[in-house]
Amino acid sequence: MTEQAQTGTSRVKNRAELGIAALLGAVGAVVLVDASRIVVPYSQSDPVGPRTMPLIIGALLLITAVALTVNVLRGGAGQAEEGEDVALSHPTDWKTVLPLVGAFVLNILLIDVAGWVISGTLLFYCSVWALGSRHYLRDAIVSVVLALGTYYGFYFGLGIKLPAGILAGIL
Repeated sequence: MTEQAQTGTSRVKNRAELGIAALLGAVGAVVLVDASRIVVPYSQSDPVGPRTMPLIIGALLLITAVALTVNVLRGGAGQAEEGEDVALSHPTDWKTVLPLVGAFVLNILLIDVAGWVISGTLLFYCSVWALGSRHYLRDAIVSVVLALGTYYGFYFGLGIKLPAGILAGIL
């Protein structure tokens, strides 16, 4: 390969990596701006407050963006994925990808109407079916247990109410 062809390839790679650095910087800036808009009443019992983590995350994103930019401009480049357990020469398995996408879309469409327990059960069940499991009864039972477990885990553990949907009087 000629030196000019190699330089052209590295330029494209460098532009892509600089794009990732710009995206990291933009996300970091958005996080910092949003964090600065959080209104917090003064409290001596909670000196850290709810703005601390977003400010730290935003600052770390900006630092990472700057470090990546400096690295790329100095000639550094990320290593290409070698796919240690994935055959990169094989095409995408659409028979798996499309049902998984369908399961997520179905979850999005049903979560407000049917509630998390029903939409989550369908999400978990359709996902394991798309990934190749054919133990229908066991998968259904595990899906219901996971959906109920996450529903009550969010409700009691985190204090977040997931939508109950048509099961509102039962859950």
